[in-house]
Formats: sequence, C-alpha cells, structure tokens
Amino acid sequence: MNQTPPIDPGRALPAGGWMLLSALAFSLMVVGVKQVGGRLPIAEVVLARALVSLVLSYAMVRRLGVDPWGRRRGLLVLRGLVGSAALFCVYAAVMHLPLAAATVLQYLYPTFTALLAWLLLGERLGRRVLLAMGLGWLGVLLVAQPAATTALPAAWVAVAVAGALLTAVAYVSVRSLAESEHPAVIIFYFPLVALPMSLPMVLLDPVLPTPGEWLWLLGVGVFTQVGQVGLTRALTQLPAARATAISYVQVGFAALWGWWIFGESIDLPTAIGAALILMATLISLGQPPLR
Repeated sequence: MNQTPPIDPGRALPAGGWMLLSALAFSLMVVGVKQVGGRLPIAEVVLARALVSLVLSYAMVRRLGVDPWGRRRGLLVLRGLVGSAALFCVYAAVMHLPLAAATVLQYLYPTFTALLAWLLLGERLGRRVLLAMGLGWLGVLLVAQPAATTALPAAWVAVAVAGALLTAVAYVSVRSLAESEHPAVIIFYFPLVALPMSLPMVLLDPVLPTPGEWLWLLGVGVFTQVGQVGLTRALTQLPAARATAISYVQVGFAALWGWWIFGESIDLPTAIGAALILMATLISLGQPPLR
C-alpha cells in the first residue's frame, strides 16, 4: 500500500522549497507557451506537454516500483479532467494577455484553494497563513493595476479567472488524494487524462511545428514535469492553503521574464507588488504546518 507519510514539522522548509521550485518551473513553462502560442493551437501545446510528461511520469512510477493505477481511480481521473480543463484556460490566457497579467490573474487560485480546503477538507487557516495570503493578494492587485487606463480584454480575463478556479479545485483534490496515493501516481494521471482530451482537437486542426517550436514544446513538457513534481511533493507535506500561498512568488518570476524576454515594462507598483509577494512567501515558509 502506497501511503503518504503524515505531515512532519521538520519537513516544512523542504516542502516550501519544493513549492518554490515548482513556481520557478511553471513560470519557465509559461514562457515556452508564450513563445509558441502565436502560431500553434492551444490543444497542440497541451498535447505536447502531456506526451512529454506522460513518458517522464511513467518512467518515474516504474523506477519507484509503485502501482501506476492507484487506489482512488475515480478521484484521480477527476483531478486529471479538472487540471486539464484548467490548463486549456491558463494557456489561452497566456497566449492572449501580457505574461505578467495572465500569471497575476491565475494567482487568484490560492484564495480559491484556501476557501475550498477550509470547506471541503476542514483545514484551519492560521494567522500567519492569512497574513501571507493578504500580503500576496495585495501584491497581486498592485501588479495587476486594475484601475489602470489600459484595460485587458474582458473575455480573456474571464478565461483566466476560470482557469484559476479550476486550478484550485485540482489542487484541493491533490491534497485529498495525498491521504491514499503515492505522489508519483497523482502526477502520472494528469498527462494520462490530458492526452486523450487534447488529441481529438489536434487532429481537427493540426499545425506542424518548426524545429525551434519543437524545442520550446519539449521545454514546456520538461518544465511541466519539474513543476508537477515540486507541486505534488509540497501539497502532500503541507496544508493546501499554505502551500499555495508560497507559490505567489511565481508572479514575481512572471514579471521578470516578461521584462527580460518579452520587453514588458516593470513599473513602481509592479515592483512593490513583487516585494509584497516575496514577503508573503517568506512568512509562509516560517509558519509551522497545521494539524
């Protein structure tokens, strides 16, 4: 039986480190999506990600010697379905919105996650976690600058918010699955479900990638795998609300890549927002796990 060990206070910092690694990897994954999104359909990017991740995930479960099919297969499939739907929304937002803005809107999900974990899993929201969430949310608002004169397309903003909500549902399901499933099994099911979801759409509108796009698609898959490993390890060791509060740091990464790679400007409110997000992360790392 593959039983996830209970939360250990001594493992809190390593779990926080896994979440930071996950945020960095996912931010680099988004860069790859942005690079190919101008020409390749969303479903094709999702399919490429699923293929690479499926191969790596299967190799991981084989190496660990665990049963890849798990015990709670219905919830594992549901997590894959919800996560894949979230992926389509997130990739669409990244392709049609500035990188920093798309990532900021995606980071509505920690608030959704905290509320869902409280309602569905009975996780308490400690004061430090609430403070970290508040600072992180304030930082997100500063980066987003909703009162700015340049408005974002409403339809794609709605898609990004839908992606954030679906992401929260997927993360809470991971936290629940951690009670009975090995982390490698949870990771394996995501691409296993995403592959048949995206393949029919790709067959309806196939576009042959260029050699450079093949490399970016490979990078999307590899960074996805690193991010999924970090995310799943963190969520199996920490309460969902605290783990996702740490991941606010991805917004800072997005602002950096947007400025460095895509020429998006970083103004004073964005810089202050990134500092608040970093502060929220540090506070989260200092909070002992909740029982």
